Amino acid sequence: MSKFEFIETTIIDGVGFIELNRPEVLNAINRGMVSELVSTMKEFDRDDHVKVIVLTGKGRAFAAGADIDEMAQDSPIDLELLDQFAEWDQMLQVKKPVIGAVNGFALGGGFELALSCDMLFATETSQFGFPEVNLGVMPGAGGTQHLTKIMGKKKALEWLWTGEKMSADEALHYGIVNRLIAPELLIEETMKFAKKVAKQPPLAVRLIKESVDKAVDYPLDEGMKFERKNFYLLFSSEDQTEGMNAFIEKRKPQFKGK
Repeated sequence: MSKFEFIETTIIDGVGFIELNRPEVLNAINRGMVSELVSTMKEFDRDDHVKVIVLTGKGRAFAAGADIDEMAQDSPIDLELLDQFAEWDQMLQVKKPVIGAVNGFALGGGFELALSCDMLFATETSQFGFPEVNLGVMPGAGGTQHLTKIMGKKKALEWLWTGEKMSADEALHYGIVNRLIAPELLIEETMKFAKKVAKQPPLAVRLIKESVDKAVDYPLDEGMKFERKNFYLLFSSEDQTEGMNAFIEKRKPQFKGK
């Protein structure tokens, strides 16, 4: 396990596992936690032994929001000098798959953290939401942007303006989460899926992620061009040769990420 103050980490069968570790405050996200989280994700992204990253929270919540005590007295100049969200932005630069396992609350900054993951598994009792409006502020780490891209303008405004909590069933309906899982099986099922992805050819997985991310923002014709270049690029990899030869020879491929 790790030697961090606010998170715990380990590597299991190609999966880099990160657990937010402030259960006494429902994993409220402070700046120290963000720094530890980002540095670990970047380290896992560079580590050839890690193929997939799984992120979850210890205890009764994924993360119930930002640490309000830490931010309450900040001025605009303080936040500008701190560059409050610079490290948050680095999470979106991670090239490997990031899967979130949401147990309990994912609210405010916790919801933004969950939305920064590529996929989300959640418990049937999980709750999501952006209560920032009730504090006289708004999401600042991408919440308005991610939610609108997933739900569309009108539905996103409904949740952002009211600050109401969204049930797990509603999150599944809107496409925010991929699967709902019984609480006692959340980590087991998430890890099972992560290990399955970890066995896939790493270069193909990486370029699929890049192409899907571009599909969110690019017009269709530009997205198609980006996809095609990545498709061609994979034909220069050893994994493409191995994968197709293994198919022809009716054996399991041995991918090396080259």
